[in-house]
Amino acid sequence: MMGGRGVERTTAVVIGAGHAGLAASHFLSARSIDHVVLERGEVANSWRRERWDSLRLLTPNWQNRLPGHCYDGPEPDGYLAVPEVVEFIERFAAVTCAPVRTGTEVTALRLLGDQYQVVTNQGEIRCRTVVIASGACNLPSVPPLRAAVPASIRQLTSFDYSGPADLPEGGVLVVGASATGVQLAAELQRSGRQVTICVGEHVRLPRLYRGRDVLWWMDATGVWDQRHDEVDDLDRARRLPSPQLVGTPERSTLDLNTLTALGVQAVGRWTAVRDGRALFSGGLRNVLALADLKLERLLDSFDAWAEANGRDADADPPERHDPTRAPAPRWQLDLTGGEIRTIVWATGYRPDYRWLDVPVVDDKGRLRHEGGVVDSPGMYALGLPVLRRRRSTFIHGAEDDARAVVDHLAQYLAGHVDSDVSRAA
Repeated sequence: MMGGRGVERTTAVVIGAGHAGLAASHFLSARSIDHVVLERGEVANSWRRERWDSLRLLTPNWQNRLPGHCYDGPEPDGYLAVPEVVEFIERFAAVTCAPVRTGTEVTALRLLGDQYQVVTNQGEIRCRTVVIASGACNLPSVPPLRAAVPASIRQLTSFDYSGPADLPEGGVLVVGASATGVQLAAELQRSGRQVTICVGEHVRLPRLYRGRDVLWWMDATGVWDQRHDEVDDLDRARRLPSPQLVGTPERSTLDLNTLTALGVQAVGRWTAVRDGRALFSGGLRNVLALADLKLERLLDSFDAWAEANGRDADADPPERHDPTRAPAPRWQLDLTGGEIRTIVWATGYRPDYRWLDVPVVDDKGRLRHEGGVVDSPGMYALGLPVLRRRRSTFIHGAEDDARAVVDHLAQYLAGHVDSDVSRAA
């Protein structure tokens, strides 16, 4: 039992009670595999504690689903706000009667013979299998040049940010132009601050294309169905920044042209700090052109699919978007002159496996796994980018991933694991 009354034993432990961990619990229950779900905070904890106030999902409501549980509200084309996401995940946990233990933090995970030892702040559990569903966004990923920024400038990450009121008055430098970066840049510019955004590689997408949400096209054309073992450069695919999208009632596009129209100033990738000055890459024009080219190719593929599948008649005519307007080159910015009072790092996230005492993490801090089957017998992962398919990143990608992972887990327990993991359903 827990709480110092001896070692508890169960067949499986799921670490994390977000949507991925709860999906795993659903399929474990369906197979009558006894298990517990350990959560350091509350159900959907990262949504409660690590998101800014105005955030909404990038996926339209009709696309949000978990096993046997889908959006049933009045706005299928809307986008859930953070409290609504929490409620959606909480309801799934309640409906499935998931055996969640909140306030239970895993402090160590070790392999002892053919069992795993899970050490928590509530006691110790021994189990044959473990599903790590603690997420890919546990810690902000901030480059080392942060240390060279003058002390007079306040620095924070998107984990620290809840709204414009968090920041002092004055100019803001937002570093990163993925979904997070462009959303924060727009919000801060609208609050009356002058924003400069550092732009590196990014994915440009319109919110709507030919009258439908762009993610409808991604879903219909099979982009999200591409398997991890079909991706040419899987490592790169897993590191791609999130697309420049925002969920708003107006279903509006938020790209760099939108930011420019708001008054945001774009500069290239931040490369160094020298003598109190931020130095930027001179390759911004090429970065913008590449993002535009990839967008055009994607839209062309949508048009080809619509024509081949007889869908031209029920969609608006093809459209194209203006090229991204390249700003006048700016190579440096004085960080000591008062133009910038705050830096917001929107440079991505990384998982936190400091508690994992099993040699399954590579030199870049990532789990070694093949389609969610970790490089240790009986250990599995969920909730990571392109885990099994491109849609793994989103809530609606958890169902197929969890089903496949639990199928493999059940085969492992039965003693006849399919060696060709990558081809599992």
